[in-house]
Amino acid sequence: MAASIANQVDLFVPGRLCLFGEHSDWAGLHRVMNADVPSGQALVTGIDQGIYATAKESSRFILHNTSPELAEGWVDLDSEMSLERLKEIAESSGYFSYVAGVALYMNEHYNIGGLEITITKMDLPQKSGLSSSAAICVLIARAFNQIYGLNLNTIGEMRVAYYGERKTSSRCGRLDQACAFGKSPVLMTFDGEEIGVSRLIVKESLYWVVANLNASKDTIRILSDLNHCYPFPQNEVERNVHDALGADNQKIVAEAIRLIREGDAETLGQLLTRAQQVFDEKVAPASPDELSSPALHRILNDPKVGALSFGGKGVGSQGDGSVQFLARSKEDQRKLVDYLNENGLEAYAFTIPEKHRVRKAVIPVAGFGTRLYPMTRVIKKEFLPVFDSDGTVKPLILKLFEELIDSGIEEICLIVGSKDEITQYKKAFFDPVSDEHRSKLPLEFLDMENRIQAIGRRLVYKVQEHKLGFGHAVYQSREFCGDDPVLLMLGDTLYRSETKKPCAAQLIERYEEAGKPMIAIQEIPAARSGSFGVLAGSWVDDARKLMKAERFVEKPSPAVAQNELSMPIEGGGRAVYGVLGQYILTPEIFHELGQLIRNEKTQHGEFQLTDAYAAAIENPGLYCAVLDGRMFDLGNVQAYKESFTVFE
Repeated sequence: MAASIANQVDLFVPGRLCLFGEHSDWAGLHRVMNADVPSGQALVTGIDQGIYATAKESSRFILHNTSPELAEGWVDLDSEMSLERLKEIAESSGYFSYVAGVALYMNEHYNIGGLEITITKMDLPQKSGLSSSAAICVLIARAFNQIYGLNLNTIGEMRVAYYGERKTSSRCGRLDQACAFGKSPVLMTFDGEEIGVSRLIVKESLYWVVANLNASKDTIRILSDLNHCYPFPQNEVERNVHDALGADNQKIVAEAIRLIREGDAETLGQLLTRAQQVFDEKVAPASPDELSSPALHRILNDPKVGALSFGGKGVGSQGDGSVQFLARSKEDQRKLVDYLNENGLEAYAFTIPEKHRVRKAVIPVAGFGTRLYPMTRVIKKEFLPVFDSDGTVKPLILKLFEELIDSGIEEICLIVGSKDEITQYKKAFFDPVSDEHRSKLPLEFLDMENRIQAIGRRLVYKVQEHKLGFGHAVYQSREFCGDDPVLLMLGDTLYRSETKKPCAAQLIERYEEAGKPMIAIQEIPAARSGSFGVLAGSWVDDARKLMKAERFVEKPSPAVAQNELSMPIEGGGRAVYGVLGQYILTPEIFHELGQLIRNEKTQHGEFQLTDAYAAAIENPGLYCAVLDGRMFDLGNVQAYKESFTVFE
């Protein structure tokens, strides 16, 4: 039996809403039999409502409930972890069939024990197109994963939830389990059996409303009617369904991604309406009894609703199940929810928050600075004086702070080695200078003093109590980072941009293009490869500034770097690329770091960040950006000396 690694875990899984691309998940599956079927694409997001629970190890499979939302008629599930009993429950109808299906799949494929799960809160409405069944399946899969340390990533949990639900009478789609990705909107692609997932960049907050129409629909009949159109269309109606769920849908999804990235909520709302029109014209005729949807169209055409929203469309399998709208503002979102509830619907608000820019940064500064001893006996290396192009002499860390602020960073987390260091930083960047000293400062330095204190108010601190490596230091910031992409910079490194944009701003822009974990890289001499992490892969742009990583080798020999890791460059030559010292951290990187730490996978007794990034090459993918700038490792005496001439 797999060893348990957690006594108890707290869990939350949201419901999911398909914004665009319903039905394209199973339609794309038919590419296995008909290569002319276009791949499916869907934009899916988690919502604010969901399922909260705790889980702990048990010899049985037990499901309790303390949530008032499920109190009426609830009877605990208490089952043996046997294939026969779990299969019997999974094949029955009812709420417990889903959780038993996942437990059955886990029992079949992993050597594990049971779980005792307590649902503490459930504000996710059931049977409203928000996939409450998928949410509970993901929750069970995640509980097994975390309690028994199965090392499943998010897609792995999603697959377990899907195959677990398929062991019931449910015929869920492949996009239902997207709730595994939390409340972040994602693009899902469906190419036969293959599923791809990438997170979306959201420039401006989007105020969504979803409502249960409290009408009726037969989802099984809808899916049956539409499946008759596949894999090979036989008439015009069936060809229209293929077009709507294939090429038409791909165009709509691509436009939606662009509008979300640009923050154009008004046109995005209009696109919702256009997507509904395409569905009505090309898909509904294949199931006219179920997809005429009088209740849906009545509310879509309501003038009051139109005054409060940019547009709307059906949800999930469509029909008279649920409806979604993009409200014109946060205030209109509230008004629309109230209006729909007053008219007998069950309406809920959720907001897709802006994620268009990396707004947080992490700088580890817990190291001693061995290479600069004995200077570091009396001054931390991050406080070493450096010249700036404005003619001033600044502590190195202030120069880094200024680059972050100039790149749009709003919050900065410092990973320090002790609470005493927090006091030191607060004194340097938060406490004002004395009145006596302030009175002697010229006007331009008074302005700088005000800016320094403003920076100090952006700083938060995490203590790395045990010095277990760079990856371990970065992992201390996981709560600060949350689900946001975050810029990581090294506390003893200086950057010189060759353009008007700071190196950090360049990296953030490249991240917004790729939406994947990212590392800044620079061309290095092969002879110096033993001092760098070296990356190789394939260029994804003509300018050869963005690389999709395929290999990541820490400190390779010059021969390996030149012969196995070099990349083609303009002019027909080849070059070796090493880490520049800036990274974009994503939730996937923290997941990999957590796995390394829990499984005690160290190198020479330390947890390495490079191991987490190397794992990201396979999933979710790792990109590297060549920046127009240079890095100066000021922990190196020669680089420190050189910086004096470059920045003077």
